[in-house]
Amino acid sequence: MTKHKENEDHTDAPDPKPTDRKTRPALELSDADVAILNSRIGLKYLVADKKTNVEKALRLAQYELQLRDLQAELIQLQNWTIRERKKIVVLFEGRDAAGKGGAIRRMTAHINPRHYRIVALRKPTEEEIGQWYFQRYVNQLPKPGEIVFFDRSWYNRAIVEPVNDFCTSTEYNIFMGQVNDFERMIVESGTYLIKIYLSISREEQARRFQDIRTSRLKRWKMTPVDERAQELWDVYTAYKKKMFGHTDTELAPWRVIQADRKSEARIEAVELLLKTIPYEHGEGES
Repeated sequence: MTKHKENEDHTDAPDPKPTDRKTRPALELSDADVAILNSRIGLKYLVADKKTNVEKALRLAQYELQLRDLQAELIQLQNWTIRERKKIVVLFEGRDAAGKGGAIRRMTAHINPRHYRIVALRKPTEEEIGQWYFQRYVNQLPKPGEIVFFDRSWYNRAIVEPVNDFCTSTEYNIFMGQVNDFERMIVESGTYLIKIYLSISREEQARRFQDIRTSRLKRWKMTPVDERAQELWDVYTAYKKKMFGHTDTELAPWRVIQADRKSEARIEAVELLLKTIPYEHGEGES
């Protein structure tokens, strides 16, 4: 079983006070760093914003270059999935504004859209409410040669629904009694199941909500559930601990990624997927 350590309640260290420009130590750059900054990507970040200093431009360029390499490797993973008719489920959970959608977009940016799907189900219909809870998720599972990314999943009933009174205690208890058997059936049917939880601190969630509220392009993302997330932080934490305690199994373990810094979380998520799936390069592929 994969062990998970989560520190969502940490307080970020305060930013260091600005030092006098004359006394600030010069940034030491290796030949490789200089080459990156002189590349098209490096120059893009150096001139993009007057507030972007050399150190930040280097970090952003390194992130983009690393992500590109990993995205190229994701193409190889997908080619293997198609060729060998494998089935893969990548499930993302985490608090509101944890970066689930952004991580999925980076994973799917360059792979063949005919052979993957992103599933972000809306509120169940009246017909779905009357069905077995897992039924609508069964309908979304991958067919041979396909990868399915869940932006939230059946684990809505483990945390979001009970916290916000969207389900009864009986419905919650039935879910908790069935979920491990449900996942066992998925895995034993030959499907790779990867469960990723993006963990952010309370302070970081508040910062991201504020950014969303003040952005004309993002404010549509705020929902009534999001608006109460900070107020109900401790309740979310209690249900999250119950979820991990019961569903972090040897067959379907949770992988927790610290996500206060989005770029690092995205890289770690892609690396995790590539390391977990035992894919192989086909002949002629590089």
